[in-house]
Amino acid sequence: MTRRATLLFAALSLAWGIPYLLIKVAGEELAPSTLVLARTALAALVLAPVALARREVRAALPALLRRWPALAAYTGFEIVAPWLFLARAEQELDSSTTAVVISAVPAVGVLVALLAGRAERLGAAGWAGLGLGTLGVAALVGFDLGPGQAGAVAELAVVVVGYAVGPAVLVRHLSDLPGPAVVLASLVLSALVYVPIVLLGPGLPAAAPSAPVLAAVATLAVVCTAGAFLLLFALVGELGPVRATAIVYVNPVVAVVAGALVLGERITAATLGGFALVLAGSYLATRRPANRPEQAAPALTVDA
Repeated sequence: MTRRATLLFAALSLAWGIPYLLIKVAGEELAPSTLVLARTALAALVLAPVALARREVRAALPALLRRWPALAAYTGFEIVAPWLFLARAEQELDSSTTAVVISAVPAVGVLVALLAGRAERLGAAGWAGLGLGTLGVAALVGFDLGPGQAGAVAELAVVVVGYAVGPAVLVRHLSDLPGPAVVLASLVLSALVYVPIVLLGPGLPAAAPSAPVLAAVATLAVVCTAGAFLLLFALVGELGPVRATAIVYVNPVVAVVAGALVLGERITAATLGGFALVLAGSYLATRRPANRPEQAAPALTVDA
């Protein structure tokens, strides 16, 4: 790995590892739908001038408009529903616990592809990986969560499924279009969806949020959303799409450590055990044989 690739990998691990912490902080004062609106709108404003400066992005906009059903489906599965349910779940759960459950996305993604008939046979290692991932989440839910948190766990299940289905929609219908164009269009569409939801629901905050909340929202939008996608595209250019996916095994570690250091969240034996099982399962379910060629493009996912 080159020095540049190492720096990009470290930066993206941080950018996609701290959103759980930031969502927890912002959720103390902002309703979940308001937080999603602020995040998507601000991220779109930051990303727009960078993305639209590229000729290939501008050229792809007509094609995106023609494929609006696929864009709407991808946006719904990848941003609109997951980000709302993620913010709702973190009102009840620790950020580190949330990160551990979300780390099951790669394994669930393999299962989604298998059910859709677009994946090769898993083999013994793949099925073992799915089993380990399921066992890890079960251990976490069974030993580390209270009975009143079942609803939050169900909300995280929606997030995991959404994050697994979203890339499948992307690969099938939008993978030939530039990644920045798809991401920008999805952020804009998500913000437009949440404007009436916020105005007709909780409404805008009656008073200005505190400085920590404003800083959390700004970091979440600028660094963890707009900036993270730019880092992802650069990292893929350095490492290739398959090697770059190793990021999904690192950012949950960042999330757990950040939750413990900043918020004082407990790291229990169940957390560590469930975390190890989920990551091992995801690795086994998604690993590729050494002689199998890389795919041409990665699936774009938002981990938080």
